[in-house]
Parts: sequence; C-alpha cells; structure tokens
Amino acid sequence: MTTTQQTELSVGPIAYDDTGGDGTPVVLLHGLAQDGTVWRHVVDELGTSVRCIVPTLPYGSHRTPLRPGAQLSPHTMALLIGEFADALELGDDTVFVENDAGRIQQLAALRPDRVGRMVVAGCEAFDNYPPGPGGKLLDVASRVPGGLAFLAHVLSVRPLRRVPGTGYAVMSHRPVPHDLIDRWVEPLRTDPTARALLHHYLRSTVRTEMMEAADALRTYDRPALVVWGKQDRMMPPAHGRRLAELLPQGRLVELDECGTLIPLDRPKALASAIGDFTRDSA
Repeated sequence: MTTTQQTELSVGPIAYDDTGGDGTPVVLLHGLAQDGTVWRHVVDELGTSVRCIVPTLPYGSHRTPLRPGAQLSPHTMALLIGEFADALELGDDTVFVENDAGRIQQLAALRPDRVGRMVVAGCEAFDNYPPGPGGKLLDVASRVPGGLAFLAHVLSVRPLRRVPGTGYAVMSHRPVPHDLIDRWVEPLRTDPTARALLHHYLRSTVRTEMMEAADALRTYDRPALVVWGKQDRMMPPAHGRRLAELLPQGRLVELDECGTLIPLDRPKALASAIGDFTRDSA
C-alpha cells in the first residue's frame, strides 16, 4: 500500500510516496516542472516486486514549501538526492532511476558510494543543455522577467499544450494526459516561491558540469542500465548509446514509439527493464 510521507532535509521537508515492503528499494526521480505522478503507471507495473520510493523534488511543481531562502542548483540538487537516500537509510543495494534530468549522473560522479545501481532513462547528458526545444523554452522563459509565470499560464490553456514542438508536447511520443499537466503547472502558476526556486535552478546551471560528470562515470564500476526512446526529440538517442558504452557495466535498452517521458510513453516496457535489471544485478 502506497503512503505519502515527508522527510526533513537541510533545505526543508521533501514529500515522497513509498510502497513499502521488503523488496529492493527503487528510487524513482522525475524532471523539471513535474512531480512524482509521472511514475504512476511504472509503480503500478512494478507492483510488490520492489519497494518504490518516489520523491517530489523541488523543481517548481512541488507543493511542500522549503525553508525560506532555500536555493538549489543542479549540483546541489544532485547532493540533495544523496541526502534524501541517507535520511531514509537506504542501503547500497538501492536502484536509482531518473528520467529527464541528469542529477543521478552527477551524484554518481560526486558520491559513487551512495549510488549502488542506477538506471538512466532518457536524461540530460554530455553537452545537451538546455535539452532540446522544451529545455530551451524553459531557459528563455527564465531570462525574461515574469517569463516562467507567463509560460505556466500558457500551459494552463489545454489546447495550447498540443502545439507540436512546444512545452510538454515535445517530451512525449503520445499526448501527456491533461490531469498530469494540470497538476504540474498549478504550483508554478500560483506560487511565486515555487517559480523562484525553478528560476534560480535554471540560472545556476553550469553547462560543463554534465561533461565533468560523464568523465567521472568512466570509473563508475557498478551496475548501470541506460533506457532511451528511439523517437526522443530532447535527449539525442546517440547520447544513450554513448552513456552505455562509457559506463564500465553499462547496458542499453532502446524503446520504439517513445520520447523523453518514457514513464508515460512505455511504462510497461520501462518497468520490465527496471525489474529485470534489479533482479539480474543483485
């Protein structure tokens, strides 16, 4: 049975869903302007075979406020994910799965002992920042006063969400369900603090950090799986192949009819890949 809980970290409380049980812990990490609901179908598919832990990270679509003055960058967010795992006392058998963002790669480079196993599922990598049309749209919005608020209001209009090559439309091979976008956009539309956190994150990004993380992954001699969508328009499929070749124990799974949001486009296939990897790499 899934329960929603909170844990107190250095920046404040982080909410997370936990299916519990004695199975291998699998931490499922989402990307910017999303929350843990992007993983809902994958969690259902994994069932009781593993213990799914799904934090809602402070990427702008979170509802649990952080401490006043808290600010986050990609570097500090990577460390925050490690702090989250420490707070829950997760062991080195834990599998970290990330979609869209690239923070687990950075954490593996910064604290390889903390990341026992990882699944990189259609993420930022190498020099791909801002990633694709969706990432560039966020980047431009963060450079214009009031840009993130305006973008959130635009994405609140349902017909505009389906404009090809923009917003969430470019991230998925299939249309992202309206109920998810409604949920993700609402904090950005109504909460200035949530927008400020995302704005600081976007403006604190150092493009060379992902290249540095990639170099460090050459010595990450632990099990790693790379899952990529063949129709990904934000994260080049060639980057998935490069990551799998770069990681000493890397494996590659490529999925057809699939964009960046693999948990929505191909939840059964992704859950199957995660389950097989968790079992085979134990």
